[in-house]
Amino acid sequence: MASPADAADRADTTLSAATRLWALLFGMGLLLVGNGLQSSLLGVRAEAESFGGFVTGLVMSGYFLGFFAGSLATPRFVRRVGHVRVFAALASLASIAILVHSVLVLPAVWALMRLLTGLAFAGLYIVSESWLNDSAPNRLRGSLLAVYMVISYLGLAGGQLMLNLAAPQQHTLFILCSILISLALVPILLSSTRQPAASTPDPMSLKRLYAVSPLGAVGCFGTGIANGVILGMGAVYARQTGLSVAEVSIFMTALVLGGAVLQWPIGKISDHADRRAVITGVAVLAALAALGVHLASWVSATAVLAMAGLMGGAVLSLYPLVLAYTNDHLDPRQMVAASSALVLAYGAGAVLGPSGAGWLMDLMGPKGFLFYLGIIHAAIAAFGAYRMTRRPSPTDQYPHILTPTQASPVSAAWTEESREAAEAEG
Repeated sequence: MASPADAADRADTTLSAATRLWALLFGMGLLLVGNGLQSSLLGVRAEAESFGGFVTGLVMSGYFLGFFAGSLATPRFVRRVGHVRVFAALASLASIAILVHSVLVLPAVWALMRLLTGLAFAGLYIVSESWLNDSAPNRLRGSLLAVYMVISYLGLAGGQLMLNLAAPQQHTLFILCSILISLALVPILLSSTRQPAASTPDPMSLKRLYAVSPLGAVGCFGTGIANGVILGMGAVYARQTGLSVAEVSIFMTALVLGGAVLQWPIGKISDHADRRAVITGVAVLAALAALGVHLASWVSATAVLAMAGLMGGAVLSLYPLVLAYTNDHLDPRQMVAASSALVLAYGAGAVLGPSGAGWLMDLMGPKGFLFYLGIIHAAIAAFGAYRMTRRPSPTDQYPHILTPTQASPVSAAWTEESREAAEAEG
């Protein structure tokens, strides 16, 4: 006979679970708005201060280097002092770091602050996501992940639009970022939701990951580079092409929302086809869309935004595809461990993305941004096509699960647990 707790779990719906967890979801939304605003704000301000493409790229790479380090260090801090203290400390650090940007406008200082910001946000995402994941019933984990993905994209997009609230040369937007990050503390720290257990799986090594899925390892590294370019240097590119601050915010919003719109249909197609072919095709689409953005600049601003949405959709849809393909070669016991290795490969690529794009932008002008994206995706497509000649497609594929743009190891692991729950239900 089923217990009352089991009956209550079955009666739970996505809406009721999301309502019960509103404090966590709202707090995470505020974090994403603040993160989305500051990445574009710093790009626009760096361009106004004439940092130069390569220097700006190095500054923006600091965030991803910090994120990489934070993904490794946070679980140890959580085991030592608990989720609440880690979250409060890291939110305070991120809130202070963005204010330092407005006081000391120096590339070296900004690079250090971006590193600290990346470290802090990695920890904030890990704590929040593990908290939310632990609170989600197994059968609703996939649908709650979709809710989180929507919040992720809307938060990042909303942050871009906040660029219009004040001039980037003023302190106002920096203060607003700090307020948003600090405000995110309130609902999460006052939430009555119990803290999760402070445990993490042992990660799979990158060497072992490559042996299991070469395309998974290389694809994660390549998509990390591309996402680092889009999120780190997109605003710099838009500004260098002569767009106003308002137009930059719309351009960045189009990139982010393109990823939100295209991820679902592309994922569904991959459920019924050889995922390597879909990965290769989407990579080709991303490369062609980058060329399309360049050509559209000769037509109209509307054409640029339309092509930017297509480019963002293709670029930001690739990581979930690579994640799904890799899991087709793993048994359920390996998935959570492999997710950490996937995120490490992604993070290593993201560190190289902004600096490489900035260097090419110094050499070639704004089109270096698009050229870099085109080359990276052409390489992913070529490797995907090569791998199709090396072994047959898996006979049994896991269903594609929507994945947030800003992925932490916990978020990726959550995705894999969602797959297991979906398989069990099916």
